[in-house]
Amino acid sequence: MKQILVTGGCGFIGRYVTKELLEQGYRVRILDSFIDQVHGDAAAAVPAGVELIRSDIRDKAAVGEALREVDGVIHLAAEVGVGQSMYEIARYVGGNDLGTAVLLEAMIGTGIKRIVVASSMSVYGEGLYQNKDGAVQASGRRRGADIKAGRWNLEAPDGTPLVPIATDEQKPVDLASIYALTKYVQERAVLIFGEAYGVDAVALRLFNVFGPGQALSNPYTGVLANFASRLINGEKPMIFEDGQQRRDFVHVRDVARAFRLALEQRSAAGHVINVGSGNAYAIADVASMLANAMGVPHLTPDIMGKARSGDIRNCFADISKARELLGFEPQFRLEESLDELAGWVQQARAVDRGAEMKRQLEERGLVS
Repeated sequence: MKQILVTGGCGFIGRYVTKELLEQGYRVRILDSFIDQVHGDAAAAVPAGVELIRSDIRDKAAVGEALREVDGVIHLAAEVGVGQSMYEIARYVGGNDLGTAVLLEAMIGTGIKRIVVASSMSVYGEGLYQNKDGAVQASGRRRGADIKAGRWNLEAPDGTPLVPIATDEQKPVDLASIYALTKYVQERAVLIFGEAYGVDAVALRLFNVFGPGQALSNPYTGVLANFASRLINGEKPMIFEDGQQRRDFVHVRDVARAFRLALEQRSAAGHVINVGSGNAYAIADVASMLANAMGVPHLTPDIMGKARSGDIRNCFADISKARELLGFEPQFRLEESLDELAGWVQQARAVDRGAEMKRQLEERGLVS
């Protein structure tokens, strides 16, 4: 039996990762700071037998204690949210990048041989596209003037539409938000550290994670949690742009399994790997599907026709590498999981802060 440190182990993904590890015979220690915005009263969620160290990831002494007699690390501790990262810059850089630096420095000389870090699909910026001739276009960013004019989709230089296709790990990164920048720094720091110190290091680029247990009162969390919070409070889901932007939604149980596989599969060392469902969904369709599952189909989405700074149009995963290196196969499709999510939401407490989030962004000129 091995002992694994899970940083951020009391967060949404962390709780599922911890459960997955325990079920597979691992011992787990958690380091978590219990940020109010994310957790609320999550301390009660710590499973019996799991050691908890309540501390910030930037506390070197606490991190050193957490690493004692540990065989591997799953590093989830991070500030999460594209929109908020654009104005709480020091908070995101400090929590994500400095926090990772403190962790890696503390690992030197410990003999720990494996670390898996949570990265994000946000590092890609826009996903891959094809032009009218079928050629793949790996770089593209919308112009501010086009967004303000409501021209949401990307076009080739000749003005013809570009068609979004699944994005693989070979696509160059294009960092469109402070959050994306911090996640890229996290993954690169971990991989550089691993190569230098002979530690097997893996970075998992997570797409849009969903499932029961997400923080419904945090407006900067996943889009499905935001929709659910609005719906349970009798409000329409709030959608930026025209609602036709496409994303990949992956169930948190699949994500937890991917982290466990990344710990175990030696062939994954040194790689960045997409973790998604391999499917693309229009955001407006997802909002309507969730409203139907929650029994409020009359609460149709509020399409705002405005864009947030840092948002991208389309990105969904090519998961071929996860299949090859991890033996990963998604088991929980979005369409088959919304009833479960809706049932959990009905029992949960959700304070709708969507309007507050919109106001905060607009006051800083981050919505156009």
